[in-house]
Amino acid sequence: MEFQTLKWDKSESILTITINRPEKLNALNSLVISELWQAIDKGESDPEIKGIILTGAGDKAFVAGADIAEFSNYNADEGRRMAEAGHRTFDAIENCSKPIVAAVNGFALGGGCELAMACHMRIASTNARFGQPEVNLGVIPGYGGTQRLIRLVGYSKAAELLLTGDSIKAVEAERLGLVNHIVEPEELLNASRTLLLKIADKSPLAVARILQLLVDYYNKEKDAFAEEITQFSDLFNTSDFQEGVEAFLQKRKAQFTGK
Repeated sequence: MEFQTLKWDKSESILTITINRPEKLNALNSLVISELWQAIDKGESDPEIKGIILTGAGDKAFVAGADIAEFSNYNADEGRRMAEAGHRTFDAIENCSKPIVAAVNGFALGGGCELAMACHMRIASTNARFGQPEVNLGVIPGYGGTQRLIRLVGYSKAAELLLTGDSIKAVEAERLGLVNHIVEPEELLNASRTLLLKIADKSPLAVARILQLLVDYYNKEKDAFAEEITQFSDLFNTSDFQEGVEAFLQKRKAQFTGK
C-alpha cells in the first residue's frame, strides 16, 4: 500500500508509521487522517507486527495540530464530518489490539496532542511540548481531546489546559502522567522500539485482552470487572497459557505463539 502523507517502515516485529509533512509541521489534514486509519488497519491485520510506533518527520514536531488552512472556511456540517473522521481514526488507534507508542518529537499541539493521547503509551523527547490551544481559535478539541485529557491528567488540570490553551513541556507532561518516559531526541525511536520489543515477548493474546480492558474501563455500557473475569478465564483454554505456566515452572523463557 502506497501512502502520500505517511512513511511505513516494518523492521522485524515493529512497525514505524511516520507522518511525513515536515514542511507543515506534520499538520493533520483530511488525507493524513484517512491514511492513518488505513495504516493502523493494515498494521493490526499483519500477524508479523507485534507493536507500532507513531511519530512525525523531522525534529520540530510530532504533529503541530490540525491543518487550519484546510478547515478555516468550514461550516457546521463540514466541521462535523471532519470531527467524525478524526474520531474514527483515533478510536481505531485506541482500540488497536497491538500496542501503539507515540514517539513525540517536538510540538504535539491540538490534534497532535489528541493523536498522542489516543496511543496506548507516549515517549517524549526533551524538546516535546503538549497542549490543546483550540480555545484560542474560538473552538474546542474535536478529536477526543476533551475526554482523553481528563483520563490522563485528571479533571482540574485538564480544565486548566483546555480553558487557557497553555502548552506544557515534557517534564511537566511526565509529572502529570501524560508521558511515560522522557529521552534525548536522538534516543526517541530506539527507546520506543525497546519498549515495544519488551512487550512483543509476551503472549499476544494476553496483550490484546489487556489493551481491550483498558478501554473498557471508560465504557459506561460495560461492566469492566465482569469482562475481566471472562477474559481471564478464557485464556486458560489457550496454548499460550499452558506454555507460560510450563516455562515458569521449568525456569525458562516462554515461547508464545498467540494460540
